[in-house]
Amino acid sequence: MRPAIPAGIRVVRGPNWIWQNQDEGEGHVGTVCEIGRLGSTHSPENTVVVNWDSGHRTNYRVGYQNQYDLIIVDNAQVGVRHSNVVCDGCSKGGIAGIVFKCAQCPNYHLCSFCYGADFHDKDHAFIRYTTPTSLGVRVPPRNGAKRIQLKGIFVGAKVVRGPDWEWGQQDGGEGKTGRVIEIRGWDNESCRSVANVSWVSGSTNVYRLGHKGNIDLKYVVPTSAGYYYKDHMPVLGQLEEQQPVVATIKPMFSVGDRVKVCLDVDALIKLQQGHGGWNPRMLEHLSKLGTVHRITEKGDIRVQYESCPNRWTFHPAALVKVVSFRVGDLVTIINDAAKVQQLQKGHGEWIELMRYALGKLCKVVKVYSDGDLRIEQLDDGFEWTLNPKCVKLERSPLATAAERSNSMMDLSHRRTDHVMTPLSGLSGTSMVDKLVREAAQGHLDFVKQHLNAHPDHVNAMSGGKTCIQVAAHQGHVDIVKFLIGKGANVNVIDKEGDSVLHYAAFGNQPETMRVLLQNGADINYLNSSHCSALHICAHKKIPHCVRELLTFGADVNIQDSYGDTALHDAIGKENSEVVELLCAARNLDYTVRNNRGFNVLHHAALKGNALAARYILLLARQLVNVKKDDGFAALHLAALNGHANVVEVLIKIGQAEINIHNNRRQTPFLLAVSQGHSGAIEKLVKLGCDITARDEDGDNAMHLCVIKKTNLLQAAEPVKKDSPEIYAIYENLSYLTEDRLMYAILCYLSRLGCRIEQNNKGVVIFEWITDQSLKKLILGYQSTLSSNVLQPQTLNSSRENADNLIHGMQSLNLNESLDADTTNSFTNISDDTSSLNPIPKQNILLNLALRKQSPKNQKNGVLNNEMPTSTTNEEFEGAVAIRQGEGSLSELPNVAEKDIESEIDNSIGPRECIVCDEVLQLIKFEPCQHQISCEDCGKRMKKCLRCGVHIERRIDVNGRIIPNVDTTSTASVDRLRYLENKIQEYEESHYCSICMERTRDVAFLCGHGACSRCAETLRTCHMCRKTILRKINLY
Repeated sequence: MRPAIPAGIRVVRGPNWIWQNQDEGEGHVGTVCEIGRLGSTHSPENTVVVNWDSGHRTNYRVGYQNQYDLIIVDNAQVGVRHSNVVCDGCSKGGIAGIVFKCAQCPNYHLCSFCYGADFHDKDHAFIRYTTPTSLGVRVPPRNGAKRIQLKGIFVGAKVVRGPDWEWGQQDGGEGKTGRVIEIRGWDNESCRSVANVSWVSGSTNVYRLGHKGNIDLKYVVPTSAGYYYKDHMPVLGQLEEQQPVVATIKPMFSVGDRVKVCLDVDALIKLQQGHGGWNPRMLEHLSKLGTVHRITEKGDIRVQYESCPNRWTFHPAALVKVVSFRVGDLVTIINDAAKVQQLQKGHGEWIELMRYALGKLCKVVKVYSDGDLRIEQLDDGFEWTLNPKCVKLERSPLATAAERSNSMMDLSHRRTDHVMTPLSGLSGTSMVDKLVREAAQGHLDFVKQHLNAHPDHVNAMSGGKTCIQVAAHQGHVDIVKFLIGKGANVNVIDKEGDSVLHYAAFGNQPETMRVLLQNGADINYLNSSHCSALHICAHKKIPHCVRELLTFGADVNIQDSYGDTALHDAIGKENSEVVELLCAARNLDYTVRNNRGFNVLHHAALKGNALAARYILLLARQLVNVKKDDGFAALHLAALNGHANVVEVLIKIGQAEINIHNNRRQTPFLLAVSQGHSGAIEKLVKLGCDITARDEDGDNAMHLCVIKKTNLLQAAEPVKKDSPEIYAIYENLSYLTEDRLMYAILCYLSRLGCRIEQNNKGVVIFEWITDQSLKKLILGYQSTLSSNVLQPQTLNSSRENADNLIHGMQSLNLNESLDADTTNSFTNISDDTSSLNPIPKQNILLNLALRKQSPKNQKNGVLNNEMPTSTTNEEFEGAVAIRQGEGSLSELPNVAEKDIESEIDNSIGPRECIVCDEVLQLIKFEPCQHQISCEDCGKRMKKCLRCGVHIERRIDVNGRIIPNVDTTSTASVDRLRYLENKIQEYEESHYCSICMERTRDVAFLCGHGACSRCAETLRTCHMCRKTILRKINLY
């Protein structure tokens, strides 16, 4: 049996090469893009099609006639990764691709690039591991072996569009060149499988270089990426011994594991060299349990200890995993009843009812001193006392359920592609087997001869497939037409439920599809996955097949087993041509939602498909603010997943409500901050979002940035092009080793003017940030904003300052917003003296006089660049008179009595509450800014008693937000609580205490009871544990 060969592996010429310079010379790299199959005339079984980086494409032998033309130089493109294996050459952890381990030195590993670069002793033999499951193949020392330079598409190569190009004019047009600036992986699926190219037209983008076997580029001028030893690399198609049972090696540690140092101090100090180093303060924590915070790129372990502000980095060999439990941990009860029964002796014992709890997810509610656990089932609330050996620790999620289900983190609905293998199982020897095999290979003469002799075989099956199915898949139109003429069933299905039309769709055969549809094929037939042929074509990105199906009137609104329409699939596969075709369908229903509640615009926002979002909005802009059941609109999804380009499309083209709330009152801006998506954050700010928004917990952007800092650890670093301001701050904070992105975003928010304020629990972010220098850093960015804002001038009682003020009145313009931010008075009185020295009424009047002369369109707190219009002599003299205590209200033009009352209300100090007449500190109402009542009276008000404006927020003298109190509902709440208690008492007395669904109709002699269904299996009473001697039916 030959090993399975996945498309995407990078190869060079191998031991049996006879094809001259088809590859442009030895060392030139190509990519396996197609696997040969039985019956194919293009690439038969045991061959592969290779796309060389030069652009040439043809097939080669990988076992065909026992010849092998290729060797593997890199398999990282198909997702091969050796977790927790660190290369001792380049110090990169989690080596992707082939690994070489020294056969003479303990625990010494090299990646394939460092191996080719002659790291380590060349006289040492190595063991090659092609995959994590390989047992390993010993290779001879490199000294004297043939070493060849790799050439192809690597960093620096000059490239043009290649054979699989489907990106329109992104390169500037046919023949335009670009330069490869980076080779990297595709998300977490693969490594070194895409190339970042900068085109001469000025654009930069990422293109496939082996990802799922696709090649978007070919080189004009190749570059080198090191060397390889030809005789030391695996031959493509030859079987290497594999461990048959063991799955991919799991990492030694995972985030959330509890660990303890297992070495003495001297051994630890030696081991720590190059792996985080040694710090004497680590001594305090060596005997304690810590939690794995993250695993570094080198494979080292970052450990967080309780009550310790620092996190320490350890070599993985210095730690051991400790299984311990805490209240709140999620655990799963093991599924072995006999083992649990044995372990429970002396630990809460075993009862038969526990059998139904096996395998269930539970939460730890108590940890006893002897180590036993009290756990609660999450599904029905049953509690058990268990031996800790009876459960397995599960890790808690890092994100809320809503965030997880609305992000790409959610794998619960990820499609499992149905693999079509039309020619498998056709190796039989019967007449029908041969007929189907010959039809698959396109031998029309044989098919005619056989069916003329045996017409009853036209619908006969071989390996579960008929002639017309395999011929349709291979595109043998003449055979398909002949079979239809002989009476073949055009709607016959295989065991997967795939019809003939499905086979043609899987085979990318539009002409065959046309013939089938013209002869009565069911265009909307669904297979076992509830997929129509249109789903398959959209999923496989075949625009000409989609066009054919739409021409014949395919139903574009059919949903598969995931609830997805064909347009959902096309959006996920990022095929712009298919998306455009489907959007143009006349009967398309844009409102159809899949099983996760996503309509097509939601799906485009989730996947980051800006082009699809643009098409949809041009045709159905009414979708832009439509929400899912959890309140997430398309803009929420784009912001949560960091798709800044989609955010821009939704707001500029769709005119989306930029501050739209979900069910937790989160805005898109808050979600972008919570995930650390710098590009989306700056895009939303640029487009005018509310930076002071708060969610249902009263958390603003700063709170969420700290609360969700675990998410920020996984976020991408800021990019200068997408987020220049955060990028600049991030670069300035290069000295920070922990939470650098979090502090960069906090500083950015501080610069924007986001408030450092309390949430509903009365917490400000500085209670979570203990480092004083970091607090000053954040406040420093706030001061950079305020340094550009006009600060109010401090006035003394001295005549000199009054004269200076009067002299400057005609050249200064102060606005209302500035005054409101500075206690609404022109004097800047410090907090510690304000209560002792109330602001004089004359100061307030003077302040109002100045403000009445200010233009209303002036921006908050910024000096007007234009010189203000001069005040009249009458106004000026009136203001001076008031400042000197000689004037009155009537002498001041344009100042109303209510303005003075409002201004006096806003001065600081204990005053009389207008409701209870007590002299207390008054609270401030927003937005009207009136201060008329104490906290107890004011928090019950809905509208301000002075101006009648609806009260949105109440703030006390210390800046704390006072929560609302709904006094009118107190009585109804008490009544509801009373009724709930009565219902609970009724249920406890009449309903079965096991299922709480059915009436209790069976009693035991001990006095307890249950329903007949639950009591049927009971041997001991579930309440008192006494043996049930008799069951009495109740009527």
